[in-house]
Amino acid sequence: MELSLKKNLINYFSSDVQVFGEYPKMIEKMFERKNIYIKMGPEDRDILRKHTVDFVSFSYYMSLTESANEELKRTSANTITGAKNPYLPSTDWGWQIDPIGLKISLIELYDRYKKSLLIVENGMGAVDKVENDGSIHDDYRINYLREHFKQMKEAVEEGVDLFGYLSWGPIDLISVSTNQMSKRYGYIYVDQDDEGNGTLNRSRKDSFYWYKKVIESNGEDLE
Repeated sequence: MELSLKKNLINYFSSDVQVFGEYPKMIEKMFERKNIYIKMGPEDRDILRKHTVDFVSFSYYMSLTESANEELKRTSANTITGAKNPYLPSTDWGWQIDPIGLKISLIELYDRYKKSLLIVENGMGAVDKVENDGSIHDDYRINYLREHFKQMKEAVEEGVDLFGYLSWGPIDLISVSTNQMSKRYGYIYVDQDDEGNGTLNRSRKDSFYWYKKVIESNGEDLE
């Protein structure tokens, strides 16, 4: 429990400062115990108070669980690992798919900060196959996005002020987490492999046409 509380405190540290305009008292105490001293005058604290953010942006790809049982299988995330949740499916790279976790995050962040929210990253890295006719059928990506969009809509219906959504990313690019081109996120396929070989030609995936329809219907048509 104590470890969980500390992690939660650290997770919110930066955004707390930007939203509330002050360092959390528990963070200042933690710095004190670690002999960390920030040189800060009254005018610095005044600047923090006066220049808080207008909205809160965040990235969401997956949820993580933790356990005291060291024998449980571990699974990867963006920069950390956690205990594998046996009730959730995973991507080709082991990132667990949890759309409901996005709704929980939206409600939790809005309840904490009372600020408009913006999702700046969300998406699914997967291996895409180009068919003989050049088509790319990525129903798995469409399903991932559809289920996350449904949870976003539910959060808004419950009162969350979510004013925007951006996915990672609209076009295939080298994955930051693994430095692989084969870990594809885009709606547009780029002909390049992990060694940098390829024509760089671009092709629309099925998800491109699906997302175009979603945008045109302002999120009403998710089928």
